[in-house]
Amino acid sequence: MILKVIVVDDEPLAVNVLKNYIERVKELKLEGTFSNALDASTFLRDNQVDIMFLDINMPFLDGLEFLSTLHKKPFVIMTTAHEEHALKSFELEAIDYLVKPISLPRFFKSVDRVIGLKKGFGNGSLEKDEKPSIFVKVDKKKLQKIYLEEIMVIESLKDYIRIITPTAKYIIHSTLSSFTDELPGDNFIRIHRSFTIAVDKVNVVEGNSVEIGGIRYTIGRSYLANAKSRILNNLTN
Repeated sequence: MILKVIVVDDEPLAVNVLKNYIERVKELKLEGTFSNALDASTFLRDNQVDIMFLDINMPFLDGLEFLSTLHKKPFVIMTTAHEEHALKSFELEAIDYLVKPISLPRFFKSVDRVIGLKKGFGNGSLEKDEKPSIFVKVDKKKLQKIYLEEIMVIESLKDYIRIITPTAKYIIHSTLSSFTDELPGDNFIRIHRSFTIAVDKVNVVEGNSVEIGGIRYTIGRSYLANAKSRILNNLTN
């Protein structure tokens, strides 16, 4: 199996590093390098590409803007010197996010994942069931993967939020409104100015409160009717 690869990056040094790494993997074939998204877009319209290494900070159209315009995407691996765009990248269905300078082991790990997925598709089924997840920035520099099915409650702490799962709590720099907007609306609902909950994690509904994981959370007056309707509907289904 040979996977066709392109690199979209306006930094010659970064391009050369990736070219060198790609040459070391027998399953990869470099089809072209592009210094801007516009040229890459033209190439993608006329050619099959399996993997695209995509920089974020580029002239004319940045990598995230470019990715959002693509209807049929190859496997996209983001490459950037900045960590803060990781969540947005995964929202746009990037398969991985590499922070420069990219080490060879980290490159191999990313490519190996894509090769495994491609082999799975070729056999008619995924090699690994990829559960929906998000990456959040914790401890100012570490990216933490959290599976959506594990999130029970998100609590507002003014300019921060606390994400509560059965096994851990994560504090990240975000507002409750913006983070809630990024979650799938079919299972997450705002019940209070300070709380967003996973509907399927509710154990008890009593009056204007719900119980999740043995802890009571108050439903705000303005959220009460909609929240109770959604929660009770889920409990009875």
